[in-house]
Amino acid sequence: MKTLYDVQQLLKKFDIYVYVGKRLWDIEVMALELDHLHDAQLITHKEFIQAKLILNREHRVEEKKESRGNNIGKETDRN
Repeated sequence: MKTLYDVQQLLKKFDIYVYVGKRLWDIEVMALELDHLHDAQLITHKEFIQAKLILNREHRVEEKKESRGNNIGKETDRN
């Protein structure tokens, strides 16, 4: 498991399809669903850790994109 797509495929095995409409929120809901699968012992600990690491990385990437997007068009006061 290496990509967000791989995590989606893991969730799909349990008929879990996540689409909230915003990628950052989708990642957060997927993380919650993974927690539930792990708590119910439906996935291995290794699968859980791999998936959580992928989601954490993707979450950071999306947050960085959002913060860059919020700064576009803003002027800085250099006086």
